[in-house]
Amino acid sequence: MKSDSQLPIIGMDIAKNVFQLHIVDTETGEIQRRQLKRAKVAEFFTNRQPALVAIEACGGAHHWARTLLAMGHQVKLLPAKHVRAFVLRDKTDALDAQAIWVAAQQPHIREVPVKSEQQQACLSLHRIRQQLMKMRIMQTNALRGLIYEFGIVLPEGHKKLLHSVQAELAKAQQDNRLPEVVVLSVQEQLKRVDALQDDIDQLDKRLGAIVKQNQQMLAVQAIPGIGPLTASALVSTTSDLSTFKSGRQFAAWLGLTPKQVGTGGKTQQLGISKRGDTYTRALLVNGARAVIGRSAHSSWLERLLQRRHFNVVVAALANKMARTVWAILVKGQAFDQVKWNPTATAVA
Repeated sequence: MKSDSQLPIIGMDIAKNVFQLHIVDTETGEIQRRQLKRAKVAEFFTNRQPALVAIEACGGAHHWARTLLAMGHQVKLLPAKHVRAFVLRDKTDALDAQAIWVAAQQPHIREVPVKSEQQQACLSLHRIRQQLMKMRIMQTNALRGLIYEFGIVLPEGHKKLLHSVQAELAKAQQDNRLPEVVVLSVQEQLKRVDALQDDIDQLDKRLGAIVKQNQQMLAVQAIPGIGPLTASALVSTTSDLSTFKSGRQFAAWLGLTPKQVGTGGKTQQLGISKRGDTYTRALLVNGARAVIGRSAHSSWLERLLQRRHFNVVVAALANKMARTVWAILVKGQAFDQVKWNPTATAVA
């Protein structure tokens, strides 16, 4: 089998119905631009010699990547924001396919790992849960604001609000501070919030079941600050961590390393770059906050908190968690509490 560098490159701009291909003949240099209906794409690649097909990582890209891999082709998924830099002049399907073809030959652009159906299924549960969480927050915030118009102040936080809202409604009703029609509407709103919470709980159970059946997720879950949500999201987002040379490179891919700005031989480090998957990075950061919020800290965290801002310490711990994930999954070793914090008191 030819290596990726020896295979002809095909830039493919995918869409719902019409796909655009950009092909350059390796011998003559002739440029071919072809449009294919969605139903004809599989047939076209079935009848071709193996090639390196470059695709922008967008909706449906992982499905087509798996399809092409099964046909014997090599696939390179490219981040959309990196492809955009190679689009010349106006934006058309043909120019997009050409930009993908050019970007596929840039060695500094890291490709997006092709996800399996199981990984995509797990991430689908995460996306649904994330959407339901946003809807729940919108519902409770709206409820708090509406009740506040009648002089009733409800506490912030989902659990605190649900714990106190019924008593506040009953008291306001007795004092004739809240019209009956508003009380009935608020009760209906609370039922919708409860229904959303039930759906979220069901998704948490399904994700927990997935974690129990996956050895990598179980191994990662042993790290302080990483629970079932973060473990399942990390393993499903990153197909093969061995493509990263080090834990630092993996942390940089997640956007947890400082952004650097340099000119004239002087380099300045700013805040974290925030590149990569926003959702996975947020889970790691939230896990780091939970660890720091505990009553018992490791000696490393205590010393860091004494000299740096709280948010800097959170980012540093999230970075350490990402590096530990890389070490566990690439080296195949179980989490070691002593290596994690050799001089620490036990972390609660």
